[in-house]
Parts: sequence; C-alpha cells; structure tokens
Amino acid sequence: MANAFKVSMAPKELWQQINPWSFDLRNAQFGLFNIDLGLTPHPEVEQAILDEVGSYGRQLGRIGDVLEILLKHVPLENLSDSEQDAIRVLEGQLAAVRQVKRSALGKK
Repeated sequence: MANAFKVSMAPKELWQQINPWSFDLRNAQFGLFNIDLGLTPHPEVEQAILDEVGSYGRQLGRIGDVLEILLKHVPLENLSDSEQDAIRVLEGQLAAVRQVKRSALGKK
C-alpha cells in the first residue's frame, strides 16, 4: 500500500486576501441581514430616489399619512363589509406604526 486513502473536507490551503483599497463599496453588503428588494429596469433612478427623496419607509409613511387624511373626508358608508374591514385593518396598521414611531422617539 504505497498511498493511503485520505479524506479532505477542505483544500490544503485556506486563505483570503483582504485589501481594503480594492473594495467596491457601491455593491457591497454589510450587516447580519441583507435584503434584496428585487430587480428594477433602472436601478440608478431607484437609487437616486432613495438618496434624494427618501427611504422606502419614509415614502410609505407619507402615503399612509395622506391615506388617513383622505379616509377622514371620504364617505365610507356605501362600502361593502369586506371593503370596510380592509380599511379598518389599514387604520389599525397605521396606528401601530404611529405607536412604534412614538416609542422609538421617546414620545408619549
């Protein structure tokens, strides 16, 4: 038996070159959780909106604020039960968002 059978779970050498000057930070991901929000035909436009207008959360928050205003002024009595339920669920969610914001900002 000239050569004995050997099992290897990894290559003989394990190393990784780390050169901070060669990092491409535009596409880098840092953090425990990274979220990919999907493909967009114009990622540069989407990134510009996030940078110059506001985050997804901020945009959704403003849409929610406007929806609450509209719901106060639009007659809802002609809606079906399922439509009214959907509005109540949304109102509850918007109220929960307000509560989280108050808690996070230390307000009562």
